[in-house]
Amino acid sequence: MQERTFIDREYLHPRLPVRKDDSHKGDYGHLLIVAGCRRMPGAAVLATGAALQSGCGLVTLHSVDRALQAAVGAFPSAMLSESPGESVETLPDRLERYSAIAAGPGLGTESGTQEMLRELLQEARRLRIPMVLDADALNILSLRKKLLDGIPAGSVMTPHPGELRRLISWETEEEKEEAVLGLCRRTGCTVVVKGWHSRIYTPEGVCLENTTGNPGMAKGGSGDVLTGLIGGLLAKGMTPPDAAAAGVWIHGYAGDALTEARTAEAYSSRDLIDFLWKGFSAVV
Repeated sequence: MQERTFIDREYLHPRLPVRKDDSHKGDYGHLLIVAGCRRMPGAAVLATGAALQSGCGLVTLHSVDRALQAAVGAFPSAMLSESPGESVETLPDRLERYSAIAAGPGLGTESGTQEMLRELLQEARRLRIPMVLDADALNILSLRKKLLDGIPAGSVMTPHPGELRRLISWETEEEKEEAVLGLCRRTGCTVVVKGWHSRIYTPEGVCLENTTGNPGMAKGGSGDVLTGLIGGLLAKGMTPPDAAAAGVWIHGYAGDALTEARTAEAYSSRDLIDFLWKGFSAVV
C-alpha cells in the first residue's frame, strides 16, 4: 500500500495563500465553470456558489439559460456566459482570461457536449489553463479515453467510486492504488478519489488522506460543491495537490460542522456552501 500523509490543520496552514492588504480581485484569479444542462441546472448552481466561497477573485458560469437564471438568483456575484439550447455545446468567448476551469457537474453526455469538452480540453491545453474535471466530464472521458491524453498539465480529477471504475479497472486495493497512480502519470493530473477519508494521488507518487467528513455528506450535490471549491482554489494560484488537499479538508470540515449542528440527516449539499467558512476559519 502507498505510504500516506494525513491532511490536517497543521498540513494546510502554511499552504493557504495569504491575502495582501494592497490587493484587488484581479490578484486572486478568475474561474470558469462549465456545468449544467436543462435537466440538471442545480449542479452548476452548487459549483458556482462554492467557488464564490473559495476566495478567488472572479467566477464565471458558462451554461444553459435555465442554469444561469437559477445561478444569478442564488449567487449574484457570479458572471454569466450562455450556451444556447438544452445542453452546453459551445465554448465561451476569450478563454485566455481564465486562470482555471472547472467542468463536468450536470453537463450530461450528449454528443454535442462531448465535442464541446474535446474542444475545451484542446484550448485549455494550448493556453496552459489547469482544469478540475468531475462528474459528466469524467463520464465523457471514460467514453472517449483518447481524450485523457489531451488534459492540460496541472489539472485535477475528482471521481467518486463509480466514475473511477469507468476510467480504470482493478481487483484488489493494491491494484486500485497502482491503477490510480497510472492514471496520474498518464494524464499529469492530481486525482482525488472521493469517499470516506478521500485520498489524493499525484503524478509524483504522493498519497494524501483526508481527515474530515462524515456520512451526512453522502447526498446529491456534495461533489458539485467540492468541484467549485477546488476550482476556485486552483484559480487563485494554489498548486493542484494543495488545492485538492485544502478543498477536501475544508469541504469535509463544513460537513462535520453541519452534522454537529443539525445531525447527519437534516442538511443538504446547498447548506455545505454556507458552512465552508468554518473550514477556512479552522485553518487560518
